[in-house]
Amino acid sequence: MKFLHTSDWHLGRQFHNVSLLEDQQAVLAQIITYLESNPVDAFVIAGDIYDRSVPPTAAIEVMSQFVEKVCGELFVPVIIIPGNHDGAQRLGFAANQMKSSGLHIIANFDEMLKPVIIPSDIGEVAFYGMPYNDPELVRHYSKEPVKDHDQAHQLLAELIHQQFVPEQKNVLISHCFVDGAMESDSERPLAIGGSDRVSHDHFTQFDYVALGHLHQPQKKGEEYIRYSGSLMKYSFSEQHQAKGMTLVELDQSGFKSATHIALTAPHQMRIIEGELQTLLELGKTDPNNHDYILARLTDKHAILDPMEKLRKVYPNVLHLEKPGMLMGVEQQMGKARLARGELDMFKDFFLEAKQEPLTADQESAVSEIITQLTRQQEA
Repeated sequence: MKFLHTSDWHLGRQFHNVSLLEDQQAVLAQIITYLESNPVDAFVIAGDIYDRSVPPTAAIEVMSQFVEKVCGELFVPVIIIPGNHDGAQRLGFAANQMKSSGLHIIANFDEMLKPVIIPSDIGEVAFYGMPYNDPELVRHYSKEPVKDHDQAHQLLAELIHQQFVPEQKNVLISHCFVDGAMESDSERPLAIGGSDRVSHDHFTQFDYVALGHLHQPQKKGEEYIRYSGSLMKYSFSEQHQAKGMTLVELDQSGFKSATHIALTAPHQMRIIEGELQTLLELGKTDPNNHDYILARLTDKHAILDPMEKLRKVYPNVLHLEKPGMLMGVEQQMGKARLARGELDMFKDFFLEAKQEPLTADQESAVSEIITQLTRQQEA
């Protein structure tokens, strides 16, 4: 029995005011190409299908086209749960009517206890979806005094375990933060102070646990408790992460293997670092100069409009840092250096604007003007 585990699509996301939807479409096209050549028994999305609870129309259209292709043409069942970015009730609209088409949306706790049964060569496999939840929702549903995310997931996992049928294999789909797993900058915190952490021990009775929320592919606690990671990179902190989906195989004994299937977005997230002139030269021959770039300049002098200069060779520079202005000094000393005097700052500006230093006469004239202005302010 084989199925694909994905999560954290965040359709409709913007990054530094740039829409990522075209990149997301390109990655979804890679998934469809894979499915056309590699049939599977089911396709799982473990939450955060959209980037916000009321997604833009264009993002909904992209999702609709994907479902139509996978369910309607390839006849692969798709099983979805909402994540913390999704609006569960909106996502679950008409879920009962969609089941017959192969789209299974498990958006509430009652549906959580009714598994999606997928027949396979190893017999029936039950997919239980645990929608994203917080302690307050679980307290209201269960009438039990759960205090935090860990107790909430423990209770829900026990409720699901009570539904197990001996001859079936059991897969859990959940959107949560398993304690000890590695996080990225692009994830929205579920709670403060570490109260969102969940122990993997609550999930050990399943044959596989398809997790969502954390954007880096990883396992936690057991080989069969895994995050597939996000569809693509959503922050510069993820520049070295291998994005993709997980191909899961079960056999008569339960979990057999999990294989990472790489997916590549047209634009990667990259950090480049160095002096401005060096980066400008590198950009002229960089084969991937259209990537989304964070430029970290090490120049120690003021630079006039470095973003405009960089975008001539790196058109998708989205963010600029200038640690070189503070390099080798304490923060307080760095601020003092930036405020070292009007004349020195004007000399830096003139050098950048004219590509030549002030002459002695020009420097004397500017110095006299600054002195006069200072006296007027003090008067």
